[in-house]
Amino acid sequence: MNPSPQPSPAKAAAPAAEPVVYGQSDRPPRGDYSRAAADYTCPQNYAAYTAADHDTYRRLYERQAALLPGLASDEFIAALPSLGVKDHIPRFEEINERLYRATRWEIVAVPGLIPEVPFFTLLANRKFPVTDWLRTPEEFDYIVEPDVFHDLFGHVPLLFNPVFADYVQRYGQGGLKAHALGACELLSRLYWYTIEFGLIRQSDGLRAYGAGILSSAGELQYAVRSEEPHRIPLALERTMRTRYKIDTYQQTYFVIDSFQQLFDMTAPDFAPVYERVKGLPELAADALLSNDERQRWATKPT
Repeated sequence: MNPSPQPSPAKAAAPAAEPVVYGQSDRPPRGDYSRAAADYTCPQNYAAYTAADHDTYRRLYERQAALLPGLASDEFIAALPSLGVKDHIPRFEEINERLYRATRWEIVAVPGLIPEVPFFTLLANRKFPVTDWLRTPEEFDYIVEPDVFHDLFGHVPLLFNPVFADYVQRYGQGGLKAHALGACELLSRLYWYTIEFGLIRQSDGLRAYGAGILSSAGELQYAVRSEEPHRIPLALERTMRTRYKIDTYQQTYFVIDSFQQLFDMTAPDFAPVYERVKGLPELAADALLSNDERQRWATKPT
């Protein structure tokens, strides 16, 4: 799950029935927003899942789980069993029993992409929004929007990791500050290149920890093993300057050495960083700076 980067629509007691607009996509996101509360959460509509939905989820889970060794981070592989059932869509309350005990997080259902302020508020309160509908069989290999498989399989396992879970909460707290400073677009790039499409360098090679990579069969292998994309050590200003694409594999990935490094990097006040970045030109998604070239090979997969 990631927020709509568009401004939050005005809301009264409940959100407008019309879905929010998502980023660079021409198609409004699907989802029944009329059933959402003022914070955009809703009950998981478990009765709406068909036998075909459960089978699609099972096949998606089996395919991705088989690809993880040698490509996914050790922390993710260790945490994945905490999701529980593999052969059907899990009930959120059952996951929450384990997740809250582990890190005091819980997942909440939402009808689809949600605006920035509700999204940041949920994260700041250790509540992760999970879209409760599933892609169609025709979208088995690729879907633009996050669905229940992407959110559960890609995001939730690492919420069982205490350091990463604290980073996600810190991101939500920082998002509320960024909204007040008009810097949400800059901060959204940090989310995209870490929580969604982050890579981590382990002692035995490069691995993926971002949910957008881990829930995609094609991008998981591309991000870790292909020589085509740029791989650059994560640096706040470099990352916040870099645009991204939502409808292709990433052309640039940013690499960390540990989740603790990621957490520590987000400790300072970002306000001075935003001011510096706003005075610099944006970078294309495939931009490679002169100092990036030397660093690129240091993070190239083994």
